[in-house]
Amino acid sequence: MKKLGILSAAAFGLMMSAPIAFADDITISVVGPMTGQLATIGDQFKQGAQAAADAINAAGGVNGSKIKLDIEDDQCDPKQAVSVANRIVANGVKFVDGHACSGSSIPASAVYAEAGTLMMSPASSNPVLTDAAAKSGWPTIMRLYTRDDAQGAFIGPWIAKKYAGKNVVVLHDKSAYGQGVADAVKATMNAGGLKEVDYEGINAGEKDYSALVTKLKELKADVVYFGGYHPEAGLILRQAAEQNVKFQLIMPDSIASPEFWQVAGPAGEGTLFVFPSDPQAKPEAKDAVAKIKAGGFTPEGFTLFSYAVIQAVAEGVKRAGTDDPAKVAEALKNGKPISTVVGDVIFDEKGDLKNASYDINQWHDGKYAPIQQ
Repeated sequence: MKKLGILSAAAFGLMMSAPIAFADDITISVVGPMTGQLATIGDQFKQGAQAAADAINAAGGVNGSKIKLDIEDDQCDPKQAVSVANRIVANGVKFVDGHACSGSSIPASAVYAEAGTLMMSPASSNPVLTDAAAKSGWPTIMRLYTRDDAQGAFIGPWIAKKYAGKNVVVLHDKSAYGQGVADAVKATMNAGGLKEVDYEGINAGEKDYSALVTKLKELKADVVYFGGYHPEAGLILRQAAEQNVKFQLIMPDSIASPEFWQVAGPAGEGTLFVFPSDPQAKPEAKDAVAKIKAGGFTPEGFTLFSYAVIQAVAEGVKRAGTDDPAKVAEALKNGKPISTVVGDVIFDEKGDLKNASYDINQWHDGKYAPIQQ
């Protein structure tokens, strides 16, 4: 019996010293709307993250470790987002590339913060995400994307100047994202001397916006700024065209997706929207864009921001010399630029990007491009 015990101990020792294939992996959960009306955003997240992981792993990984992705679907639903966050934490995952919608990211961030998980969103723009984290002393909540107040400060004064004396309506979809960005634009537009003729929320998910279109006609709306997503925007434009009601639609970054045109069709012609300066045009993105396109996917919208999140996490682990999320977050906020496909990025003490820049894009014949301002 004693001999068997010695053999068992030896075998146990060998088992413990043997390499475990996944022990050194750096797992990053990619969380977004993988299904549902906003699934195109989830696909952008997934494609960008996978391309980044492949490139980093092919170059030797992170301090010899490979990046492994865990794809999670929150459908941009706050309750589901919290459930997903709890599962990720329970599984011991230390890093999150997500979530997409601010309404999901904000409640999920509390779960990650309590567990010490590093969450970095490549899309959520509501200031509350990082403002609340900073106020609560949560260092591991970050975003590699712009804020609504910064976007509002960019486009609001432009609307006030461009459409001075015109009838402007401000709409939102009552979501944390949609209302947040609409309020930011409204505030800076008003400060620029232009007051809207109407401000109201619509119900997302409806199929009939004819009553809204009739109201826009009665208001003689020249311009409509809508804080919301492409399904509703496309339907409003189509139903306006059916009533021969014309106005200039201006949107935030949510319609940087071919699905906007699929919903709106020709009625989407001329629609304007704000988006961070086109990452696809940056020299740092050239190789990544080529490889992603070679795989049959166009890296529009949030694709390259998701790619950049994976790069940032990898760089943070390298700088910190550990995969401890708090130390990685600290290393990312040290003021030293981080090289990514969207250019060099620097995070402030809240975990927000510094010095964001924007383009005003216009849809034409199913595609969009920046306009001269």
